[in-house]
Amino acid sequence: DGGDQQGEHHGESRAAADLQDQFDGEERHDAEGNRAVISAKTGLGVAGLFWDGERRHAFAGEGGHSDFAPRNETEIELHRYLLKKIGHVSWERVLSGPGLLNIYEFLRNSCTEIEPQWLQDELAHAQDPSAVISRCGLEARAPICERTLDIFVAVYGAEAGNLALKFMATGGVFISGGIAAKILPRLKGPEFTQAFIAKGRMQPVLESIPVKVITNDKVGLIGAARYAADHAYVKKIVAADAR
Repeated sequence: DGGDQQGEHHGESRAAADLQDQFDGEERHDAEGNRAVISAKTGLGVAGLFWDGERRHAFAGEGGHSDFAPRNETEIELHRYLLKKIGHVSWERVLSGPGLLNIYEFLRNSCTEIEPQWLQDELAHAQDPSAVISRCGLEARAPICERTLDIFVAVYGAEAGNLALKFMATGGVFISGGIAAKILPRLKGPEFTQAFIAKGRMQPVLESIPVKVITNDKVGLIGAARYAADHAYVKKIVAADAR
């Protein structure tokens, strides 16, 4: 949730070696600009950072529960499918581990793609069907899994771009969560980039915002430790001044 992403925001500056550039944003990086983080895991978390002139401050959000906004005919049909199945369709229902499975089931149940028998058998015995789908998609073992990843990655790019505009994140957008690290080759493809920048008149703004993937899966713990250390230091200073 947003609180997890707040911790990840505290940690991203400590994990510079674990960042993968989506765009070559070094020359465009605004050192004091707002930053945003988006993380698809079992749910979808978002958070932001702002600069007060001396340091960055993180704030949490619950943007994963905001309304999913389909952008094309396929996504409109996906929205209709989920609307009938679950009612309110949030971004989290599409952009998360369970969301990946939702996309797959939409393609299968709408007969848009064919599910081979071997894959049906493998999914039936899998503890984590979403992991099987993403792995088969990356390995190009089944067209339905490849198509699932195509849609997932495009949706990821679209919502990351939305977040960049909402936060005016000229300091960068950071993509976290275990899913991103596992599907990194696909995130570096054109589906993500095109969806990220496709914001009409605002496309030049999006093209100027660096995007990075955090590959360190411990970044949340690193951020929480940093947050605790910072607050302990402040309390120590305040106590010393009160004497």
